[in-house]
Amino acid sequence: MDVGILGGTGPAGRGLAVRLSAAGLAVGMGSRDADRAAQVAAEAAKPWADRITGSITGVDNAGAAAADLVVVATPWDSAAATVRQLAEPLAGKVVVSMVNALLKDGREMLPLVPPRGSMAAAIAAALPESKVTATFHHLPASEMENLDSGLLADVLVCGDDAGAREATLELVHRIDGLRPLDAGSLSQAAAIEAFTAVCITVNMRHRVHSTLKLAGI
Repeated sequence: MDVGILGGTGPAGRGLAVRLSAAGLAVGMGSRDADRAAQVAAEAAKPWADRITGSITGVDNAGAAAADLVVVATPWDSAAATVRQLAEPLAGKVVVSMVNALLKDGREMLPLVPPRGSMAAAIAAALPESKVTATFHHLPASEMENLDSGLLADVLVCGDDAGAREATLELVHRIDGLRPLDAGSLSQAAAIEAFTAVCITVNMRHRVHSTLKLAGI
């Protein structure tokens, strides 16, 4: 399986690309500008050349959408428009949203409530022929990109299609240090996305890169 990341040149997309390629997957790091994507992909891969068993390739967003499974890592305010333009190549595929709608206010991050309740729901509405899931929301981007960070985290996965949810759980499981947890239907995305604001605020106030761990499971 190869993975495409729409908006892959941002911090979250870069971190995910590094982790997936270290897990042996071929990753297409997408951007509106293929040349910029190629440059960022090379920069992201260079420090870990001896540990990446897959690959990171810079492509445009259309190239990323051609992958077997596609992750949306664009800024929240362009996510729906970006995927809507790629609805045809994304039809029938598992499309994973890791998008959070957040606003920085001083030393806090505040969650914004999109018109459909969550960014995952907005992406699903824009892609009626795709199988949309949501995950990767609570992971510090810098810790993801640093393979020496010792990252350990529980990762919540939600989605309406059981097969797509299972594929997403397996994708998370491939990444060293991450434990995927089935969080139910896509309706859970609103709460999951909003809680990202709490995680980032805690990290900002304590100057740490904490992650989510759920006891008792």
